Amino acid sequence: MKAVIFYEHATDKSMDEFMAVFPRHEEFEAEFIKSGKVLGTGAFGNPGEGAMAIFVDKESAEAFVNGDPFVQEGLIAKVTIREWNDELA
Repeated sequence: MKAVIFYEHATDKSMDEFMAVFPRHEEFEAEFIKSGKVLGTGAFGNPGEGAMAIFVDKESAEAFVNGDPFVQEGLIAKVTIREWNDELA
């Protein structure tokens, strides 16, 4: 079963703080994408709304959250992981 991560940005953090960490986040994310564990990822349309990503399974989603520099640096206020029954695949 696939898993979806929802990130809610910490409202007390500036875009400058996110951008300072972004290169490390992007590099970390790239490894998951290369491994085929990430099926889709990205920020929502309005700045500060957060982001989501779809993973091949819950274990991969949890590993991503545990190692993501955005989470480690306190830039994410809330993480939600939900298992998802993808009916299109």
